[in-house]
Amino acid sequence: MTQIRRRATEPRRRPKQERSRERIDAILATTMRLIGEKGIDAVTMKEVGALAGGPIATVYHYFPSKSAILAMLYERFSEESRARFGAIIGEIHGLDDVTAAADRLLDDYYARVAADPAIQDLQNAIQADKALQHLDIAETRHQAKMFCDHVAPMLQAEQREAFGRVVFLIFQLAGGVVRLALTQDKEEGRRTIEDYRSIIHTQLRLFL
Repeated sequence: MTQIRRRATEPRRRPKQERSRERIDAILATTMRLIGEKGIDAVTMKEVGALAGGPIATVYHYFPSKSAILAMLYERFSEESRARFGAIIGEIHGLDDVTAAADRLLDDYYARVAADPAIQDLQNAIQADKALQHLDIAETRHQAKMFCDHVAPMLQAEQREAFGRVVFLIFQLAGGVVRLALTQDKEEGRRTIEDYRSIIHTQLRLFL
């Protein structure tokens, strides 16, 4: 059962030719636009195929299901996130820079999700789809490792394992906090983010 689910959320084939890459890009862009306009539940494979400039068979040629499209959209979102996170983490040159970098990571993530309703819906869909939940957890582990690999050498050896666990929790919980803040009015949402920022600072001070 696990293997069947995994295959159902993976693309049928990875594009090798430029024409295939352009076709997949069109499918992904169309799906993301529709998600932003009408919500993910209302998006159908047939509609994606029609608006992406081809028959439904072309969509199924690359993606066995809507979950597979969502998985690739999330993969691309994650790739961009890693690049942005990497740039911020690269600015950490000493322990005095760690908290400020954590603030920038939280603010950057919040701003990206808040600015694009389609990203919000994509994030919610990943959480709701049992076949895709592992993608979010795996990405959190990867990004937390990026942070820890940069900071941990600055810590005492006996602190590093605990630091890694705390950073993973901070990163994983950030998604839920941001989703909550975006359901609230502007002022309450701001307070939610600031309360979480205070929690992050408190936890990091245990090591810094």
